[in-house]
Amino acid sequence: MAEDMAAPRDWFAEALAVEPERGAVEVEGALIETRAWGRRGRPGLLLMHGAGAHADWWSFIAPFLAQDFRVASLSWSGMGGSGWREAYSMDLYAAEAFAAAEAAGLFEASEKPVFAAHSFGGRVALHCAAGARGPGLKCAVVLDTLISPPGLKVGRRPFDSSNTRVYPTVEAILARFRLVPAQPCANAALLDYIARTSIRAVDDPVQGKGWTWRFDPSVWDKLADTPSIDDLQAAACPVAAVRGARSVLMVPEVTDYFAANAPAGTPVVVVPEAHHHLMLDQPLALVAALRGLLAGWPWGR
Repeated sequence: MAEDMAAPRDWFAEALAVEPERGAVEVEGALIETRAWGRRGRPGLLLMHGAGAHADWWSFIAPFLAQDFRVASLSWSGMGGSGWREAYSMDLYAAEAFAAAEAAGLFEASEKPVFAAHSFGGRVALHCAAGARGPGLKCAVVLDTLISPPGLKVGRRPFDSSNTRVYPTVEAILARFRLVPAQPCANAALLDYIARTSIRAVDDPVQGKGWTWRFDPSVWDKLADTPSIDDLQAAACPVAAVRGARSVLMVPEVTDYFAANAPAGTPVVVVPEAHHHLMLDQPLALVAALRGLLAGWPWGR
C-alpha cells in the first residue's frame, strides 16, 4: 500500500525513539553525564546547552544531525544529571566540553570536530575556541548567545539561588516550569518533554518527599566568569552565529556587536519565527540551518 502522503509524520516521537548512548566522564572530581548518537568515525559535533538546561534538550535534534555526524551532548556540572561543585568556572566548563567530546569519540574522525552551543553554552564554546585547544576545532557555532555591548542591559540571571523549593507532586512542579527568558512556545509536546526531564525526585529532611529542579541554584553565585568578548576576539578557529529572528537576547545591537568583534568572514544565520529557544520554536529549521551552514563552511578547512 502506498504511503499516505497527507498523513502528518510524528517526527518528534521518531526522533526520541532513537535511543542515545548514555555515559559519563569525570572532570576535576565531578561526574559529567553525556549522550551520543551516530556512528563513530563520522565528523564530530558537540551540542552544548544553556543555563539550567541539560543534555536531553538535544534528544529530538541530534538524531537528524547524526545522519552526517557523530553527535554528542553533555550536561554542565551543576545542571542536569551531572555532579555539583563548590565553585564553577569557564575553564572547568571548557574542560568538561573537551572531555565529553573525547569520551564520545568526536576526535576520531579525519577532520576536526564542531562545537555548537546554545545561549550560555555559546559562551563556553567561545572559551573553548580561544583556549589552547581552540586550533583543534573545525569551528564554533553559537546559537542565540548574548554578548552585550557596553551599556546595553539585556536579559537577567537565569538562576535564583533561593529556588530550593520541593514540590509535592509532578503536576505541581510542572505547572511552575518556565523558559528563561520568558517567551511563547507553540510546540507543547517539546515543552512538556523538556519540563519532565528537568526535574528530580527528592526526600528533603525539612520539606519532605517531592520534586525539585535538576540544577544547582547557586551556580551563578559560584561561577568565576570570563569576559566572552575577549574569547570572541581571541578565537583560534572559525566562529559562526545562529539567532532567532524574534529573540529578546540576540537583538540587532547584540548581533552587530558580535559581528564587529568576530573573525573576518564570520557568518550570522537568522532562523525566522524563532525566539531565544531555537530548538523549541523551530527545531527542524534549526537542523536545516546547522546542516546548511556546516555543509559549505568554514571555507577552505
